[in-house]
Amino acid sequence: MSLVTKRTARLEDPGAELLDRVTGYWERWGRLTASVAGVVVAVAAIAFLMARARHDSEERASGKLAEAEIMFWQGYYPRSYEAAQQVIKDFAGTQAALEAHRIAGDDAYWRGEPGDFRKAVQEYKAYLKGHGSGVRSDAVRRSLAYALESDAATLLGEGRGGEAEAGFREAAATYESLVGKFADRESSAEFLLGAARCFRQIGQKPEAARRLQRVIDEFGETATANRARIELAEVTAGNP
Repeated sequence: MSLVTKRTARLEDPGAELLDRVTGYWERWGRLTASVAGVVVAVAAIAFLMARARHDSEERASGKLAEAEIMFWQGYYPRSYEAAQQVIKDFAGTQAALEAHRIAGDDAYWRGEPGDFRKAVQEYKAYLKGHGSGVRSDAVRRSLAYALESDAATLLGEGRGGEAEAGFREAAATYESLVGKFADRESSAEFLLGAARCFRQIGQKPEAARRLQRVIDEFGETATANRARIELAEVTAGNP
């Protein structure tokens, strides 16, 4: 059979033409499709392994964090602080490492060594940077306010008046940001009293008086209101 006859026969055979098209399609796209599928499988496998590694890391970090927290409640603040810092270093990026900043802040605050209030401030701020909202964050923010006030008082005792004033102002603002955040009204009254206390430290008596009057007006039924009345009388009478 001549070449022309063979071509004619193939063109007249629908099955052969379809087979040629399928074969051509596979040659053109089949290998590419297989390669893409292989990449997808590889990516999925890598994602699975990474997720598993993160899970394992979180579990190990949580165990170490629990040890640090137990030591804190037992009163071993230096050891707890070191353990929390180790979690932050070894398990950076995990939720446990974020919580370790909170525990390290508590350890530093209660340890009472020189410079510890400043360390507590830094640790609390590191926690809030990664976890800025929620009930626990508000609790940490309350601890931050006390740490800021204590650090400012230390600076004032060291004769560093400018730094102390900035610290007291930040503490006052932090206290006021917490008013109404907790269910009990006593806490809100206490926060306003804390803000007033900070303003008295820097000689801002009118600002202190306004916070004290707010305690009396808005939270008059609380035990803190009685203290506010005494302090307001002192402020308006010209006492420090």
